[in-house]
Amino acid sequence: MNTSALQDWQVANQRYLMAAVTVVRRRLENHIATEADTAGAERLTVAQESMDSAASQLPGPSALEMVCAAFDLSPFERDVLLLCAGMELAAVFARLCADAQGEINRPYPTWSLALDVFPNNHWSALTPDAPLQYWRLIEVGNGIAFTTSPLRIDQRLLNYLVGVQHLDERLRGMVEPLPSVGELLPSQQEIVAQVSKLWSTIHKTSPPIIQLCGSDKTSKSAIALAACQSFNLNLNILSADLLPLNISELDTPIRLWEREALLSASVLYLDCHNCDRTDALRDRIVNYLISRFQGLLLISSRERRPNLHRPTVTFEVTNPDISEQQLLWHHALGATATQLNGQLGTLISQFNLNAGTIHAVCAEVLGNCQGEQPAELSTALWNACRTQARPQMDDLAQRITTTATWDDLILPEAQHQILRNIAAHVRQRNTVYETWGFRSKSNRGLGISALFAGDSGTGKTLAAEVLARELQLDLYRIDLSQVVSKYIGETEKNLRLVFDAAENGGVVLLFDEADALFGKRSEVKDSHDRFANIEVSYLLQRMEAYRGLAILTTNLKNALDTAFLRRIRFIVQFPFPDITQRTEIWRRIFPAHTPTAGLDIHQLARLNMSGGNIRNIALNAAFLAADANEPVGMKHLLYAARSEYTKLEKSLTDAEVGGWV
Repeated sequence: MNTSALQDWQVANQRYLMAAVTVVRRRLENHIATEADTAGAERLTVAQESMDSAASQLPGPSALEMVCAAFDLSPFERDVLLLCAGMELAAVFARLCADAQGEINRPYPTWSLALDVFPNNHWSALTPDAPLQYWRLIEVGNGIAFTTSPLRIDQRLLNYLVGVQHLDERLRGMVEPLPSVGELLPSQQEIVAQVSKLWSTIHKTSPPIIQLCGSDKTSKSAIALAACQSFNLNLNILSADLLPLNISELDTPIRLWEREALLSASVLYLDCHNCDRTDALRDRIVNYLISRFQGLLLISSRERRPNLHRPTVTFEVTNPDISEQQLLWHHALGATATQLNGQLGTLISQFNLNAGTIHAVCAEVLGNCQGEQPAELSTALWNACRTQARPQMDDLAQRITTTATWDDLILPEAQHQILRNIAAHVRQRNTVYETWGFRSKSNRGLGISALFAGDSGTGKTLAAEVLARELQLDLYRIDLSQVVSKYIGETEKNLRLVFDAAENGGVVLLFDEADALFGKRSEVKDSHDRFANIEVSYLLQRMEAYRGLAILTTNLKNALDTAFLRRIRFIVQFPFPDITQRTEIWRRIFPAHTPTAGLDIHQLARLNMSGGNIRNIALNAAFLAADANEPVGMKHLLYAARSEYTKLEKSLTDAEVGGWV
């Protein structure tokens, strides 16, 4: 309804409402009259004719008629509602109510008055399950007796009768309209069509709950909104996080929302996307709401919620597939897409973005990079995609700023070559899987995984930094010793959160302390052994499906299950550096701007230390020299070496430091 039509309806609706209130007023006046009043009967007839005339001028159903139909009010209940509305709309009603009841102290409507005044009265209208009280259309105040207690119309309903729409104040802060969230893709339009088909019998049967599962929150909202728009229904969202944790406090909000849904032709969208299923109390509260709610209900969750005690149809909502993402990128970039020399394929293979994010990235880059060359434009798009993926990961893992290059990584040539092969697999994934068709053969095992094994300080984390910098991807470190939980189901939950958040950005995941989870799987002797094996299987499954690079580090390769090792694509053994490699590490350890004096690289290389320990010694010596206002010399390195050895509970030998100072 446009603005002009709405205004016309509001004027006609208010005229009709006041005419209906006048009919109730005439009935009160006739009840007060002590003798038969012919003029009173005539005034009632005129009022009824005036009401009929106002009804004929309405451009659509009046608000009063819609309330009566929505809540199935009887003629008597309709009159009671109008009696309470009259108290708010016409000052004369207070006096009339007092006079009609013969009590100056009762200037308000009561059940007793309504039963006396209105025809077609029935006692069943007074019960708590009858519409007026069940739907909170009127409020019953305190009085000496129930039938003589004050009756008052609910404020939300009064405004609705007048023609003013607004959300019930008691629901504000909990329920709010869902804003428009962008266009739909063909796969999402198919889900909308299926939901619409389920809702097409809405007036014949009780429609099922619609459950939208998946990690793409934006797409689920778009699907829900489109389904509602196809039936001219409004959509309001309720976050499960806002629900009270006391079941006794839920019944009133549920009833108020069900009423609101009828008044405003709305559907409830219950957002359980961030609701932790392991939170037993919150989960029970959500299930209680679902079981009690009677209106149209859409549920958004990451995973399917079982045992909802109502007929439920579930749809899996995934991010756009590769072909849809290509269309989205081309549409958002316009003519600029043709200037990227095929780089979009690489971008799409790395970043699994939804429609809203793709449009946001393109708007940002096109606004900031007008006139840029294709290479600069590609780089800007790549970096913008990286940035978009970060907020989801920063709360779950530590992002490592990567500055290391291949020159900083001192390893035997064989290990260097494996690392370069890993980079090649990530870079050429789109060519091999999509262009050359390997994905069509099988979707299993397409994830790129690597195991870095070796003693502490041998360069495992440094190698991950080098790969991330080479691939221009973010590196996130996850400490598996913190992820693994003794509580059943917690470990999988933690791993799921990490992989779900990382999926869109294809970041490099570095799982430290892999042996905390991937030790040799035990023979199943009790439930804890069984669930420990489930945790390993879950991680293997997610790694095989992960579209990015997942790296695991361990100090104890021999402790890992061979069945696990077979499912890792690359295994890199990081050896303890020999004297030649230590010499090279010492040669490159100090930045170019660090002042040094009299350093003997070959003597330093005699220290039997890993690369990580060498860095600690060099850094400590630099601080000592800076504090003494001297260049870094052998005496500073000797002191730092002794400190490092003490920390490791080792002793320096003459073979290592003889002749240093």
